[in-house]
Amino acid sequence: MTATAPTPARVRATALLPRLTLVLAALLATLFTAAGPAAAHAALTASDPKDGAVVATAPAQVTLSFSEQVAMGDDSIRVMDPTGKRVDTGELRDMCSGSTIRYGTALHSGLPNGTYTVAWQAVSADSHPVSGAFTFSVGAPSATRVTLPTQKAGGGPVGVAYGIARYAAYIGFTVLIGGAAFILLCWRRGSTERPLQKLVLRGWVLLTASTLAMLVLRGPYTGSGKFADVFDLGGLKAVLDTKAGASLVSRLLLLGAAALFVAVLFGAYARRQQGAGADGGSTGPLGLDGAAGPLDVDGADAADDVVAERKDTSDLAFGLGVGGAVVAAGIAATWALSEHASTGIQPTIAMPVDILHLLAVATWLGGLAALLVALYKVPGIEREAVRRFSKVAFISVVVLVVTGVYQSWRQLGSWSALTGTSYGRLLLIKVALVAVLVGIAYLSRSWTARLSDSRAEPAQADVSRETEEDVSRETADVSRETSEREVVLEGAALVTVPADPKRAAQLARQRAATDNARSKQVRDADPGRAGLRRSVLAEAAVAVALLAVTTVLTSTEPGRTAELETGRGSAASTAVPNRPVKITLPFDTGGPQGKGTVRLELAPGRVGANGLHLWAENADGQPLDLPEVKISFTLSAKEIGPLPVLPERAAPGHWSADGVQLPLPGEWRIDITVRTSDIDQTTVQKNVKIG
Repeated sequence: MTATAPTPARVRATALLPRLTLVLAALLATLFTAAGPAAAHAALTASDPKDGAVVATAPAQVTLSFSEQVAMGDDSIRVMDPTGKRVDTGELRDMCSGSTIRYGTALHSGLPNGTYTVAWQAVSADSHPVSGAFTFSVGAPSATRVTLPTQKAGGGPVGVAYGIARYAAYIGFTVLIGGAAFILLCWRRGSTERPLQKLVLRGWVLLTASTLAMLVLRGPYTGSGKFADVFDLGGLKAVLDTKAGASLVSRLLLLGAAALFVAVLFGAYARRQQGAGADGGSTGPLGLDGAAGPLDVDGADAADDVVAERKDTSDLAFGLGVGGAVVAAGIAATWALSEHASTGIQPTIAMPVDILHLLAVATWLGGLAALLVALYKVPGIEREAVRRFSKVAFISVVVLVVTGVYQSWRQLGSWSALTGTSYGRLLLIKVALVAVLVGIAYLSRSWTARLSDSRAEPAQADVSRETEEDVSRETADVSRETSEREVVLEGAALVTVPADPKRAAQLARQRAATDNARSKQVRDADPGRAGLRRSVLAEAAVAVALLAVTTVLTSTEPGRTAELETGRGSAASTAVPNRPVKITLPFDTGGPQGKGTVRLELAPGRVGANGLHLWAENADGQPLDLPEVKISFTLSAKEIGPLPVLPERAAPGHWSADGVQLPLPGEWRIDITVRTSDIDQTTVQKNVKIG
């Protein structure tokens, strides 16, 4: 068994790995906590009855209108009475017409007065689940025992697992596409290097595994939210009939083509690169004595062979480039055709732009990962390869900026959405990370320039020659010692004696240590290379964070849609501390003893059922027993109300009411009508925020 001693660079990289993992885990936890459950592109724009409405008679049906196309089933809309019993027929009605997206369900006849709860769940056209609930009342609001789940569609442990699989898919795609692009565009000899081969293969494995995980988790993610439903074959069949399921299956088929591409890249193409490298290093259009001449037939044949070999290699590289580009664009299209780019405005432009955006990200960040591996694990990477990647990265950044600006305009729709929505705030974080990444990349370019001007090549050649001579001498010693141990003469017979396993292992460790020392000496012979390694490592760390933000961003409701969503604006601006609402208002009815004050207390002062108390006092601060008191609540922003409340007299100057229902958060106007005589009355009002 051969034991390989780790190089100091590998030790440092290994030591950094746990730290990067902890930082990534903390970042993901922060992002997922801040973003909440995955939101959807489609938003509920209207309902009939309206949220919080009080209607005189029970409606025949409940209808929901959405901003984008959604997928719904017979059980997607549920209507429950105050006791929690379902009162809908369970049959979905498709009422879509033209650009109007509307679905509904019929209600049973003869429904009594009270507050009814509507709960709904659907899958938007961009593959993300969406759900919600609201209430309406027949006759007058009442108490309700309906308890809705706090977990939104796409949330919970299944949502977290699905999000992790999405993140892994982005990483796998980036490493697979970017690593292969780095080899073909920047450093063709990299196809023969084992570390780069492992990097690209691991990218393929990660993308394949995460795609399979997303496929089996898709049903629970958009449905029940239970891991047990992963084994539901009926649910898996239903997923395959959806656009998201078809995209995942298409991605798996394209990954089969990608496997063939990788096999050729690291098989036939790598072998030709090795042959071209050997020819370029030891043979050429020279004779046996190293001098070329018209009669040197063998030298001419060798030259022809080299030219033919190089032409074949170039043709194969061109074919791999074209085929790889087609496969990469196809894999990127599986995202573009099923997520945000496929819905909303200008989808025919947005989808090709999204494909270019994904390819630019993969080429830049994946190539960065390949360069990092090459700098740490392959000491012989040429300066020209680093300069080529610098040019490729610059072009990728330009494409990334242009396509990103268009996508931002399309998804935000207004400047206010940039700071007023979760999508906009995440986009600002992404832009900041890209700016940091570009800044570090500028430092890397300066290190690259220093590499091109350095004089380390002779030193590297000397170090390489010295270490190769050491290895040759050690190999000869090992061969001589092994021969002496294996062959001895016993009388007239030749007997083979097995070599000492301990000695063989010791020699193997020595050879490995020598190889590692040679690699380190060659790598460190250029002082500029150490600076480049540090800057590229910093770029890679920022790239990890950038991919995390991008993953959350692609599953967050776009700002343009968030501003259309019913109740979104008022809910975000009217949250108040969890304490009772207390107001004191003076009144004057204009008649005898018409002056005084009323004090109202609403507890707990939140959405849902509240208890109400009202006290009336005269100008002297004594309880005032009024002939009549009326109270109403109005949410003007949503055209809800006035919702009347008739409190009962509890004591002289004191009235109370239980179960006062406030269905939505927002700025509510409280109207208090006070009557002090048959003809003298007045109404006072106050706006309060209900969270």
